[in-house]
Amino acid sequence: MPRVKRGVMVRQRHNKILKMVKGQRLTRTRRFKRANEAMLKSLWYAQRDRHNRKRDFRRLWITRINAAARLHGLSYSRFMHGLKQAGIELDRKILADMAVRRPNAFAELAEAAKVALAS
Repeated sequence: MPRVKRGVMVRQRHNKILKMVKGQRLTRTRRFKRANEAMLKSLWYAQRDRHNRKRDFRRLWITRINAAARLHGLSYSRFMHGLKQAGIELDRKILADMAVRRPNAFAELAEAAKVALAS
């Protein structure tokens, strides 16, 4: 069986990893083993934080809805319950956007929620 020299392929693989960790500090940009560890860790962080971003935005939306609902005399939970009873199905992202950009429309939703809760 002939001898296979893989120097070119190994160099390409190493350079690909080293390019990914550009901007890291100290030996993480120079030594392949440390660079590979840093790259794997950073990819793990990236995946974790993509999920955390969804969690953070949901918290932000709930905070904004709560603040706007309290201006109309409702707590967040009462407001959401009133909307559900009124048959209004809007997600939190849209409600938070309305609370910030269209307060008049949000006031109408709050009134609808109050009416649904009273009946």
